Amino acid sequence: MQSAPPSFRYHLDPILTGSVVNSSDECERCGQARGLIYSGPIYAVDEVEFICPWCIADGSAAREFSAEFTTVDGAPSDIPRAVLDEVLHRTPGFAGWQQERWLFHCSDATAYLGRVGYGDIADLPSVIQALAVDGWDSGSLQHLSVDGDLTGYLFRCRHCEAKLAYADAS
Repeated sequence: MQSAPPSFRYHLDPILTGSVVNSSDECERCGQARGLIYSGPIYAVDEVEFICPWCIADGSAAREFSAEFTTVDGAPSDIPRAVLDEVLHRTPGFAGWQQERWLFHCSDATAYLGRVGYGDIADLPSVIQALAVDGWDSGSLQHLSVDGDLTGYLFRCRHCEAKLAYADAS
């Protein structure tokens, strides 16, 4: 019987976003087949393929494999090191077209909500504005698709609830 997956402060539902999937594979860190395996990027010196969300949550996978699960390049200087450490080492990342990146707001990391298309964000002015600041014009944004060549990645501030996004193309 599968136990409830761990919760993550900065990735609210990694099963819904597809970063954690059903699998009978054993975790390479704990050796257990718990029914769920992380499917996002793993940045490590040695190749690691199967990590369970429990070993991500407790940091043991990051410690044992010197692994990170996302990048925080370009994080504002007011983000505490402990927050960066949690996002890098104890939070499931997500797969993007190019280099994934985490977004920050209110001196904290935001919570990743998942991929979005234009229909998902058309009525969210803060998201449209964030994408415009990132260099995407309104004509391009209309081609934004959850599974297309131009994909949006939606985040929510944990403090003020503002929604932010960035877009990535194949």
